[in-house]
Amino acid sequence: MATQRYSVTPHPIETLLTWVKSGEIAIPEIQRPFVWDAAKVRNLLDSLYQGYPVGYLIAWRNPNVKLKDGSVSIGKRILIDGQQRVTALMASLLDMEVLTEDYETVQIKIAFNPQEECFEVSNPAICKNAAWLPDVAKVFDPKTSVFQLVSEYCAANTACSQDMIFKVIEKLRGIVHNHVGIIDLAEDLDIETVTEIFIRVNSAGAALSQADFVMSKIAVNETYGGNLLRKAIDYFCHLIAAPEFKGKIERGDHIFAASEFFGKIKWIADVNDDIYDPSYTDMLRVAFTSEFGRGKLQDLVALLSGRNFETKQYEEMIAEDSFGKLKNGILAFVNETHFKRITMILRSAGFVASDMITSQNAVNFAYILYLRGRRENVPAAELEGMVRRWYAMSVLRGRYSGSPESTFDYDIRQIENRGTKAYAATVIESELPDTFWTVLLPQWMETSSIRSPYFQCFKAAQAKLGDKGFLSSNITVMDLLLNRSDIHHVYPRQFLKKQGIKSGTYNQIANYVVAQSEINIAIRDKAPAIYFAELATQCNGGVISYGGIKDHDEMLANLRMNCIPEDMLGGSIGDFPSFLEERRKLMALKIKSWFEVLS
Repeated sequence: MATQRYSVTPHPIETLLTWVKSGEIAIPEIQRPFVWDAAKVRNLLDSLYQGYPVGYLIAWRNPNVKLKDGSVSIGKRILIDGQQRVTALMASLLDMEVLTEDYETVQIKIAFNPQEECFEVSNPAICKNAAWLPDVAKVFDPKTSVFQLVSEYCAANTACSQDMIFKVIEKLRGIVHNHVGIIDLAEDLDIETVTEIFIRVNSAGAALSQADFVMSKIAVNETYGGNLLRKAIDYFCHLIAAPEFKGKIERGDHIFAASEFFGKIKWIADVNDDIYDPSYTDMLRVAFTSEFGRGKLQDLVALLSGRNFETKQYEEMIAEDSFGKLKNGILAFVNETHFKRITMILRSAGFVASDMITSQNAVNFAYILYLRGRRENVPAAELEGMVRRWYAMSVLRGRYSGSPESTFDYDIRQIENRGTKAYAATVIESELPDTFWTVLLPQWMETSSIRSPYFQCFKAAQAKLGDKGFLSSNITVMDLLLNRSDIHHVYPRQFLKKQGIKSGTYNQIANYVVAQSEINIAIRDKAPAIYFAELATQCNGGVISYGGIKDHDEMLANLRMNCIPEDMLGGSIGDFPSFLEERRKLMALKIKSWFEVLS
């Protein structure tokens, strides 16, 4: 018979709110800011007033931790589902302020009409209407005299019966005696099981990630500065997306603004670079993997709880050490020099626009490699080359696209054992043998996805190698990628469509070139045989129809840069499938040449 790994107990809302205020249940801010609008809060109160169920709350008890003096600290419950409902109740019934998605502190006031027995979001008109109690929190304030409240209400609404209004107010006050079921999960459950329970019980809720559980562990631990550390992670990500948020921190969160963290993250508000926009998951992954030498975030949850993997017990010293190491990892991540260096490395490899980044996890591990290399005192120039090549290899091989966490774990453990330089060199060599460039890569490039990592690497190669845009005399691919460029079909799309060729074929990446929009417009849907003949004429003193190249050798050089078979300029226009096959080979060799100069 299976052992039940949870308990379900109904508790009065009044008891639940008392637990939250006393810290018996910790709200970890897994979902972080309060995202409900006031109308949802109104609806929740109405459901309680009508006696309707409002769903279960899910709490996961922290394990009991052995303290330094040998005593045992009983673990708090962590609320992993129900934060929004509990916060809504505390905001509306206890008049507590909440933090919104915009990181603004607001009060939510819900009004109640005792005559109609209905709720509404309070507004100026309601506040002037004597039929409404403008803020139900006053009804629940222990200092409020119900007798006086009813008397004042009936004095302003003379047609009302005091007895009737008193009964309605008592019914309203009675909602705190309504029961809510709390599902208490056993402390020894692993993250995967907790997540599965969450999904099954609350299928409408947003899926929780392992990073969410890490954030919960951080947020509820005030002993080792978890709350400030959680804010540092969250605020850094927010400042990248919304630099103006810096002022809101300074005005609204004085404790954090005075902490060591704010001084170390505020610089990001002045940076206008979207090459690497990490989420809190990315930050945790990089900080944990680089600092702890592990790749699975479930291990971080256990370590922050004080888990001793050998004895299977929980110890305060391990929790303290883990919080210290995580803090070091986060500070290394947000370090201005480090962060700017990783973005510079990506740009120096040719990835000059954010839409060229196809794998955030590849960027994450490149950053881990950079941080580990710095720790091992790898010379700066050598380290940058190593990280560039690792990132390119990762993208080309899709190294972190399948099971990224397992691959992170494997790679960092190998780095721990063998050192960053030795392991990186071994992997790059084994992953990119000569046959990769001549056989595998041309085959894999048979795709119509414009977001293909191979096409992004091809564009990066052109940017890095200083290539000119297709048929451009002066404008480089770099210029086009940083400003405005068109992705032009060498064999025009409309020309191919008229031949009955489908989009999966005419949109092959081997049919794409980066071009100025003027050149793209000039070619339109002309057959390659026609416009290449015009290009040949253009190079022999004829009318300049496309771009500004007038010299035959310069035109051939431009075709080579863009991996177009040179004999097309001489009128050798083969069939479309043959062109695609030949161009894929040329593009693969271009990417190989690029990779060789990344060191």
